[in-house]
Amino acid sequence: MSQKSYDGQPILYLIPTPIGNLEDMTYRAVKILNEVEVVFSEDTRVTTQLFQHFDIHKKLIANHEHNEEQNIERCLNYLKRGYSVGVVSDRGTPVISDPGYNLSKAAIENGYHVVGLPGATALIPALIQSGLSPKPFTFYGFLNQKSTRRKQELEELKELKQTLIFYESPHRIQKTLEDMKNVLGNRKISISREISKRFEEIYRGSIENLIGEMENIKGELVIVVDGNHDVKSYDYLSVIEHVDLYLKEGLELKEAMKIVAKKRGISKSQVYNEYHKLDK
Repeated sequence: MSQKSYDGQPILYLIPTPIGNLEDMTYRAVKILNEVEVVFSEDTRVTTQLFQHFDIHKKLIANHEHNEEQNIERCLNYLKRGYSVGVVSDRGTPVISDPGYNLSKAAIENGYHVVGLPGATALIPALIQSGLSPKPFTFYGFLNQKSTRRKQELEELKELKQTLIFYESPHRIQKTLEDMKNVLGNRKISISREISKRFEEIYRGSIENLIGEMENIKGELVIVVDGNHDVKSYDYLSVIEHVDLYLKEGLELKEAMKIVAKKRGISKSQVYNEYHKLDK
């Protein structure tokens, strides 16, 4: 029987699945997966293995970053017919750096209930075991793969006092830490590897100290970075000096001007005119 809401309407469920240890699957998640009509899955092969373990027998529809837009009408058709729908990612919670956002957004816009179940996710265990301040925090997810753009993103986060949380892959971790050190400074960090799995490890220390320990590391990684406790004022710099500061850090002129405008609370055109001596 397809699960219904309090008012008898169908529901789109965002259902977390274990990020490693299968014992992290909740009773409610298993119950809902057995009750929905169909499950949209990031990787049907991974979900099939999960279903076999928990003896779940439901139709699976592949739903990943390359086809989620095309799945919207398919998902809405199930809801229109009164069927509740499940959404799962490979591991962890849908929508959080995983597919699911487009389906949930479309369901909400069309008046259907969307319910997110509590459950496994990597960012919260990484935060609470980091030894860094848990509040406030900002979850960013994956930084850009290209160093230039990654530095731009870090520059925009540089002044935040909040603890910062990132996901990263093992083949990029050292380059990302180098960029963090150059842009954010040598802050305290924690790196959690393979959370909830057999070979789970937690590294704590400064960015500089941990860079060397990341060589040949394997598994999924979560980086927790201490916030900026010494927020700088740039009032002592002229607009031109402020732009030049970011150019020296390797940013492109256009991006440097954009950041200066944001930090100083002025328009990009003002920065442009001042930098190029066109302001009258």
